[in-house]
Amino acid sequence: MKIIGIIAEYNPFHNGHLYQINKIKEKYPDSILIGVVSSSFTQRGDISILNKWDKAKLSLANGLDLVIELPFVYATQSSDIFAKGSLDILNKLKIDTLVFGTESDNINKLKELADIQINNKEYNIKVKEYLDNGLNYPTALNKALIELSSSKVDTPNDLLALSYIKEIKRNNYNIEVINIKRTTTYHGKDIKDNITSASNIRKLYIEGKDISNLIPYNQDILYKINMNKYFNYLKYKIVTEESNINKYQTVDEGIENRIIKEINNSNTYEELIQNIKTKRYTYNKISRMLLHILTNFTKEEAKNIQIDYIRLLGFSPNGKKYLNKIKKDIKVPIITRYKKEISKLLDIELRITKVYDIVTNNNEIDKEYNSIPIIKD
Repeated sequence: MKIIGIIAEYNPFHNGHLYQINKIKEKYPDSILIGVVSSSFTQRGDISILNKWDKAKLSLANGLDLVIELPFVYATQSSDIFAKGSLDILNKLKIDTLVFGTESDNINKLKELADIQINNKEYNIKVKEYLDNGLNYPTALNKALIELSSSKVDTPNDLLALSYIKEIKRNNYNIEVINIKRTTTYHGKDIKDNITSASNIRKLYIEGKDISNLIPYNQDILYKINMNKYFNYLKYKIVTEESNINKYQTVDEGIENRIIKEINNSNTYEELIQNIKTKRYTYNKISRMLLHILTNFTKEEAKNIQIDYIRLLGFSPNGKKYLNKIKKDIKVPIITRYKKEISKLLDIELRITKVYDIVTNNNEIDKEYNSIPIIKD
């Protein structure tokens, strides 16, 4: 029996995710599937239109056996930090296989490129040269890899796959990697066999379009929200903390001047991002910066973070049996709701839920204290 890990955002859960789970089940019908899932905000710096409890319920209904929360401090950072937290959790849960989606279909090439990133000293030198020339990190990474291997990696899921593979190799995790080729592009608007990107589904839903053919559940449970709902809150924080916003995580030295300048030239969250965006700072990087300002996530808080608990959001009968089998060997507490003095990561998570509840207004804070894991019958 294989113990398979999936790392996901499910923003929202859609037919492409179901396709991935079904493909895994076809190949490994007796496997245990463990999902590590982002909750209120995502790696792109965006808000989730599906809350963590509905994510858990839908994940279990569609084939997962355990659903674990990925803490905010990992879920909203660069791909390497995102991968670090996710794989630390999955390794603690003793998976032997990681399955992920990719745009390309050559897993061996991705492994070779990961080896270059880890072991080739010239790689870091070339990346630094490109960064010094004003390029953003993904572009610098890609150009360095092209120079050293004649191969490029410039699509979101392939870049994430590289981070996953690097993290496994660096830590000598005994985890096999398997990719499933995506049927659509990450940000694409194309729809094929009722599958499209999560970003396209969010866009269609916010515009009031019918997305019932793109998701395997009733769309009424989704929140019709985006980050523009937070613009006035963000503006207040920036204009009242002008001299100190570089204390927030991922706000690099110098970029705060652009943020301070453009906050008064912008009318929406989206417009602010576009006004700040430069050749060096990507849309996603700026989105994460602004999210960290909004949520008061500081560089000091980000120091020395580590996975010191596992938060269980839901389980199936098989998932429960598996967890009972291995829990004596897990060195960190397994928790089911918020408790004081467990972890600074968990305290941050409560604060993040309070920020999330400002626009969802759906008793998310009470759920942190009172909700128990979703149980699949």
